[in-house]
Amino acid sequence: METIDIRLLRALTAVYDARHVTRAAEALGLSQPTLSLALGRLRRQFGDPLFVRAGRGVAPTPRAEALIGPTRDLLRDFERLAQSRDDFDPGTTTRVFRIAMTDASHATLLPRLLARVRRDAPLAQLEAARIDEGLAAALESGAVDLAIGHIPSLERGVHQQRLFTQDFVCLINLDHPRLRRGLTLADYRREAHVEIVGGAAAQLLDAALTAQGVTRRVALRLPGFLGLAAIIGTTDLIATLPRQIGETLAASAGLALRPCPVAAPAYDVKQHWHARAHHDAANRWLRQLAAELFAQTTRRARTAQR
Repeated sequence: METIDIRLLRALTAVYDARHVTRAAEALGLSQPTLSLALGRLRRQFGDPLFVRAGRGVAPTPRAEALIGPTRDLLRDFERLAQSRDDFDPGTTTRVFRIAMTDASHATLLPRLLARVRRDAPLAQLEAARIDEGLAAALESGAVDLAIGHIPSLERGVHQQRLFTQDFVCLINLDHPRLRRGLTLADYRREAHVEIVGGAAAQLLDAALTAQGVTRRVALRLPGFLGLAAIIGTTDLIATLPRQIGETLAASAGLALRPCPVAAPAYDVKQHWHARAHHDAANRWLRQLAAELFAQTTRRARTAQR
């Protein structure tokens, strides 16, 4: 079968809806002879009359009835394709932006990002996703638009931009009976700890402790930061955690921070996006917003090739 002109599909739907050739031609802005020629081409292509006389108009044949649904779907897809442009209006978009981040970022980065999105893109939605082993595939497929964090596992095909650097601090009760004047390495070894398990930051801290032969006396292990402030505020335990979440919890719950006496390395927090979304206007807007809000210094984004 030869290629079908999109105008022929419009003619098919117009006649089907109007049940009258003259009225269908008027709706399309065509003359009746022009529309009749289009119907002739359709009939030859499908080997069916498609419409037959019925009273003062026409009625669709079973073949036309079978074609109308797929034809409408094709026309809708064509219209969406024709209207798609590489521009983006945050003020009118209803797009759902899915951002992978840690639970610490839910408390530190997400409130600021949400406030700006609600101001600049009031009809858009944000959805927080987990950072897990499926993240690279989710970025590649478009299921996740952006990932923010320390994610060394993201490599080939993923662009990244440094936002800020994190180091480690210790969170304690403001009225801790033994640590009001500071926190030494001897104190760190002696006191009981809350250990946050899982995540790249925890792995960095564990590696530093092991390298320096420092063993913590762990009283509680938690999978994340939910509930940590209440625990520290009602006990004499110590939690070692990234500075940004530590400062947030200390400020919101009236806790104290101490420099970490273990020389744990600082690390970069970056935003990551797949090459397939690099030129997407909406994704670019989201990345620029994150950089504006969180970047300490502006550096050129690069693609990891390790």
